Amino acid sequence: MMKTSHRKVLLIIPSQIVARGIEAVLAEHGEFRVEGILTDLSHASEARLRNMDADVIIIDPVVFDYVSRMTGRSRIAEHSDAAVVALKTIPMEEEQTRHYDAVISMYDDPVAVVKKLRESLAAREETPESEGHDLSQREKEILVCVAKGMLNKEIADHYNISIHTVITHRKNITRKTGIKTVAGLTVYALLNNLIDSNSIDF
Repeated sequence: MMKTSHRKVLLIIPSQIVARGIEAVLAEHGEFRVEGILTDLSHASEARLRNMDADVIIIDPVVFDYVSRMTGRSRIAEHSDAAVVALKTIPMEEEQTRHYDAVISMYDDPVAVVKKLRESLAAREETPESEGHDLSQREKEILVCVAKGMLNKEIADHYNISIHTVITHRKNITRKTGIKTVAGLTVYALLNNLIDSNSIDF
């Protein structure tokens, strides 16, 4: 019997009880599997976020203070191209949640949770495919910025485009190259003479 591949989930949830509950619900359904649980977004947590190849991140926005909740989704995007789903454990304004790929509630039943996770992935995979596997000129420019260690917001400001456009370009770069990590993309840029090793901070 063939083994089905699971979609990898990372939880960023301060409450261990809630995190373990979601882990149990997803384990029961089999399609998604929790590969890691973080309780905050400290520097150490951000490093784990970068190194973990998650398909979906479920985050309780209470890990951000009230002011930074508006930009929380963008902060995650600096470290991962995964779909990001907000877990609403307290009342939140629509403006704070609309940046996420989906929103699940503490009161959603397991079937609804799995359905929303599927939809969040589908939404991120709907980016129109450009012809072939060659990077466009703009994608090469974005790749160079990534290799130089620039954050999505810095890239967006540099080219005067939205952070969501940067994320879309990065997603296309990942799809075309098959490389998901910043280190891997940096090596790709070096091997393809898009960047000089002197311009990179190792």
